[in-house]
Amino acid sequence: MPTDTVQDAPQGQTLQGQALQTAVTPERLEKISAAAYRIRHHALNMGEVQGQGYVGQALGAADMLATVYGDQLRFRAEDPHWEARDRFLLSTGHYAIGHYAALAEAGIVPVEELETYGSDDSRLPMSGMSTYTPGMEISGGSLGHGLTIAVGMALGLRYQGSSARVFNFLSDGELDEGSTWEAAMGAHHHQLGNLTAMVDINALQADGKTDTVLRTEPVTEKWESFGWYTQRVDGNDVGALLAAFDNAAAQAATVGRPSVILCDTKVGRGVPLLENREKAHFMRIEENEWQICREQLTAGYEGKASA
Repeated sequence: MPTDTVQDAPQGQTLQGQALQTAVTPERLEKISAAAYRIRHHALNMGEVQGQGYVGQALGAADMLATVYGDQLRFRAEDPHWEARDRFLLSTGHYAIGHYAALAEAGIVPVEELETYGSDDSRLPMSGMSTYTPGMEISGGSLGHGLTIAVGMALGLRYQGSSARVFNFLSDGELDEGSTWEAAMGAHHHQLGNLTAMVDINALQADGKTDTVLRTEPVTEKWESFGWYTQRVDGNDVGALLAAFDNAAAQAATVGRPSVILCDTKVGRGVPLLENREKAHFMRIEENEWQICREQLTAGYEGKASA
């Protein structure tokens, strides 16, 4: 896919109008579903290197990452610092394993380099760091800082006259943080129509289930009340994700409403063995289980593809 074909648009006009000419076709669905499968497979392979990690989040968010990198984001794989690129900011640094898999799928990081995940002197540390990894725009954490950085970046790009968009990946646990809501207010105040946030709502965080740590529902109404164009979808439904991101692209403008896509996902999606784990925030997976996980992932993907 050409990744730098979207042309600049005048201020105040839709930035990605070309994307609106396409529908959620079977071809798009197949392409992104296949990419999500490979991202999940990469994440399992990386997790096996350490025997543990934030594998469940990577599996749950794979459809989101595949949609952004495979269908929405404007970038050049050979030039991660291309000035006109769209920016993808991973607030949740512990999701880096999923992000690395997406970067490999996009051709920004060599697939063979994924074997170095979490190892000494690797460019792929367990928590994302922009100083090490090509395509990693910010260092993740402390949680709650990503959207504040995204607001400043989107505003700065506007001042530079750039048509680039900013995509910020957050977790539902980050909605506990006051800085996230301050940033949400700031984005609306400055009318950052070039900013799209996506929230992985997997109902789980380090200290337990999200609704028992700090109840944030009703989330949709909260974002709407902050002035954002808000959509809530099944984050493991590629068709729904494509339609939601198309709708966000239709809203995208140099000056306009920021967009947020709230994505309900399941930790460990695609691997039944991991979907049902009780302690799923940081998974420890037995040596003999990794191949079972890959086999379950492949069987599920091939079964859906043939249906």
